[in-house]
Amino acid sequence: MKAVHFGAGNIGRGFVGLLLHEGGYEVVFSDVAAPLVEAINAVSEYTVHEVGEGDARQQAGGVGRSPIETVDTVVTGFRAINSATHPDEVIEEIAGANVVTTAVGPTILKFVAPHIVAGLALRDPSSPPLQIMACENAINATDLLRDEIADLAGDAWDALAGRAVFANTAVDRIVPGQPAGAGVDVTVEPFFEWAIERAPFGDDPPSIPGAHFVEDLAPYIERKLFTVNTGHAATAYFGALAGAETISGALADEGISARVAAVLEETSALLAAKHEFDPAELASYRDTILRRFRNPALPDTVWRVGRQPLRKLSRHERFVGPAAEAAERGLSVDGLLDAMAAALSFEDAEDAQSVDLQRMLREQDAASVTGSVTGLEPGHPLFPRIEAIVAARQAELV
Repeated sequence: MKAVHFGAGNIGRGFVGLLLHEGGYEVVFSDVAAPLVEAINAVSEYTVHEVGEGDARQQAGGVGRSPIETVDTVVTGFRAINSATHPDEVIEEIAGANVVTTAVGPTILKFVAPHIVAGLALRDPSSPPLQIMACENAINATDLLRDEIADLAGDAWDALAGRAVFANTAVDRIVPGQPAGAGVDVTVEPFFEWAIERAPFGDDPPSIPGAHFVEDLAPYIERKLFTVNTGHAATAYFGALAGAETISGALADEGISARVAAVLEETSALLAAKHEFDPAELASYRDTILRRFRNPALPDTVWRVGRQPLRKLSRHERFVGPAAEAAERGLSVDGLLDAMAAALSFEDAEDAQSVDLQRMLREQDAASVTGSVTGLEPGHPLFPRIEAIVAARQAELV
């Protein structure tokens, strides 16, 4: 069996590629970073180091371990192709693959789509459908990829559509910035979750140990996005504002910890109201997430996690997305607004979106910034409350 995975970075190697390897697939990584592709092809194996609380992996379906330790998994049977310089090779691999996955970021899927269209065109129509899953931090990312593919294929899509099946997924594993000199080895946390839509595969799901197949993926996607991603970013923005350097260091501050907890209590209230999750189960899930963030063996920085604040403050992302729905339902959003205010104060000269956000705050009025950043209409119940925190931030910059 063969899997083509777009995105050979830390998530690609330390999570998706690892599980595909454990499922028995030969993994072909596709990436545009020439030094990374060369480094992968220069070795015959790499090691994924799981560091932290052993019971976290047990909660995700793995094997329980002692509280703190490192477990190494050696990955073999892989190679990499530079899709920028050798697109034909990538297309040929797709034509003969069983599975295609991505971990490139939602905005990059449009650049992946042409390779898949060309690969499907070369695929033997009598072979089993190619199983395609976009493993991104976005709601229904595979649907987005499928739409890009269908648009590119145009009139040929009717003939190609039967050669692939598309399943949305929800993925979760913290993979921090890697230490210098690590090569292509990856350090990750023990916990992982990979939830996949069951229906598109019929009786032939892909072989991915530890993944679980569900009938309705939407609640799992939003639980993860509105808890893990919202909590991670909130910790980063509160931490940066307080002068903390790491996520675990930020949560060691009781004040920051309480503010993050308040944010997640609000997103849990929305999840319970919208998807009928058990509040007690959500409380346990929040505790697990915060324990993962406190893992001192993964010294993730507030600067890495907080980067791209414009994206994270956009309409359907981790703050405005749940806050808008909560406001529409009359639920509390004070904690979420507190986190958004901290995000507006996030200044990192090395992050282009941070620089752009601060420029917008200096050059535009509060209503214009609120509309362009959040995508909310002025009549939305959340709009004036965000406009107020934007104005407060602008007053600090005068």
